[in-house]
Amino acid sequence: MNVVLAAEESAGLQMLRTLVNSNHRLVMVLAERPKSGSPGGSVWNAARELGCETWPAQLVQDPDLGKRLRSAQVDILLNIHSLYILNDEVLQAPTLGAFNLHPGPLPRYAGLNAVSWAIFRGEQTYGVTVHKMESGIDTGAIVYQSCFPIEADDTALSLSLRCVREGVKLMLRLLEAAEADPRSIPLTRQDMAMREYFGREAPEQGRVCWSWPANKVVNFVRACDYFPFSSPWGYPRSLLGTKEFALVKARRTGLACEVLPGTVGMTTDSGVYVACKDEWILASKLLFEGKYVPAREVLTIGNRLVECAS
Repeated sequence: MNVVLAAEESAGLQMLRTLVNSNHRLVMVLAERPKSGSPGGSVWNAARELGCETWPAQLVQDPDLGKRLRSAQVDILLNIHSLYILNDEVLQAPTLGAFNLHPGPLPRYAGLNAVSWAIFRGEQTYGVTVHKMESGIDTGAIVYQSCFPIEADDTALSLSLRCVREGVKLMLRLLEAAEADPRSIPLTRQDMAMREYFGREAPEQGRVCWSWPANKVVNFVRACDYFPFSSPWGYPRSLLGTKEFALVKARRTGLACEVLPGTVGMTTDSGVYVACKDEWILASKLLFEGKYVPAREVLTIGNRLVECAS
């Protein structure tokens, strides 16, 4: 088949390499050109090194791309974590359509940062979805979906990596079905009554509230935790006196507390105890004055932590 790939991030890299080593013809790769000095690999650079025709990601917004795809007799367009909205002419150009890999279970987790929202809200299960693309965002018919449990120690990074592993498998399954018999591709309409859409904003403007139950505070930390990579939400922020810091790593202790929320308790080799509404949590790593530091280097027993101002 003639395939166009619009892709970013590790899932896009995996899909790119898979397509290059397949019997399909990769017509072009649409990706962000990395900024000079950007760390890590990029789909753009990998595609260039593999000899693929490479175009800027935002070209999917140009109706003229649709004419180009028709001229190249493109069968299918795969969108892997590329965030540009496709022009209708581009959507309609591939013979079999355009398909998106969404790192969340549709229709309940549409939009951005769905992994983080699911962890923050205390979900026990999660999923990844391949759906046919329509003019609306994350609105097309579901083709395949894989669901799996969220473990108690999962972070946004570990859950995202699980989505990549499962999602690439679903995309390969789609290509197999499309090649064998396009009529076998399942299309299940989403129940839009169940839809929730999430934007870029973080809960509580990124501020931790110590009067929350411990599980909510720790869930917030886990939801922001892409360490050592940057987090789209940043890290939950708090104040020690007039100095702001962010909570990077924390876990529950299961130990009940009877002091004011935000009170700093004892220090151990593993971290520092901080009181929440119902129990102590153990804070182990902070972001303070631009550096990642052990919590015990900043917090001492008797300190009182408060919420950042809006």
